[in-house]
Amino acid sequence: MKRRNLIAGAALPVLALASGQKALAAGPLRTFVLVHGAWHGGWCWSRVATRLRAAGHTVHTPTLTGLGERRHLISPQVNLDTHVEDVVNLLEFEDLRDVVLVGHSYGGIMITGVADRMPERLRQLVFLDSLLLEPGKSLFSSFPKEVVQQRLKAIRETGGGVGAAPALPPAAFGVKDPEDAKWVAARLTPQPVGTYLQPLLLQSPAGNGLKRTYIDCTGDPIATLEPTKVRVRQDPSWSVRTLATGHNAMVTAPEALTRLLQEIAA
Repeated sequence: MKRRNLIAGAALPVLALASGQKALAAGPLRTFVLVHGAWHGGWCWSRVATRLRAAGHTVHTPTLTGLGERRHLISPQVNLDTHVEDVVNLLEFEDLRDVVLVGHSYGGIMITGVADRMPERLRQLVFLDSLLLEPGKSLFSSFPKEVVQQRLKAIRETGGGVGAAPALPPAAFGVKDPEDAKWVAARLTPQPVGTYLQPLLLQSPAGNGLKRTYIDCTGDPIATLEPTKVRVRQDPSWSVRTLATGHNAMVTAPEALTRLLQEIAA
C-alpha cells in the first residue's frame, strides 16, 4: 500500500471520532466551566470536555487548590473560601461571561459560593449528583456522625501533617470498569480537611436567582446525597434530570452527560 493511502487510512478513526463528537452539537454554543468534586481534579472532565469542544463549545476545567496536579499546594489553610476563589479568579482573569457553571459532588458547594460572588457572569448552575450545604453549615455538620468519625480517624492516621482526608476507592464513585477504575485511582489525591470544617457563608439566597438544574445519577446512589436529592425534588424552583449511571458520570457515561449538558444549556 502506498504511503499516502496508509496516512489516509490511519486518519479515518480520528475523523470518525471527530465527526461523531460534532454530531453531539445541539443548540447555541455556550461557555462551560466544569468544577470537579472532592479528591478529583480537572482531569476527570477530559472525556466530556473533549466532546463539548468538538461540538464547538468553550470549556474550562479548573483544578482546585491542593488537588490533582496542584496537590503540592495542599495545606491546613485550604478551605471552602480557597476553592470558591479558584473559580472566581478563573471567571475574572479569563473574562468569562454567560457561563454555564457545572459542579460535580463537592463541586456543587463551590458553584453555590461562586454564584453568591459573581452572579452577573453566570448563565445558569448545573449540579451533577452534588451535595448541597445549607448556609452556615459545614460538610462535617451535614454528614451522619458515624461518617464524620470515620473521616476524622482516617485523617488522623494518614493526614501527613496537613490534615488531608484520604481518597475513597473508585468503586465508591460508581466506577467499576477495571480500566476506568485504574485510571481514576492513579489520579485521586487527598482532600484538604479545611473544606470539611468551614461553614458555607452566603450573602444571598443559595443560587442567587440563577436557573438551577440538578442531575441525579441514579446508579449506585450515595447515601450522604439522599437528603439533598429529596430536598431538591420537593422544591419547585429546581429543574431535576436523571442519568442512569454512577456518581462519576463524566467517567462512566461521558456521551450521555455531554448530550444532557447541551440540552440543559440550550
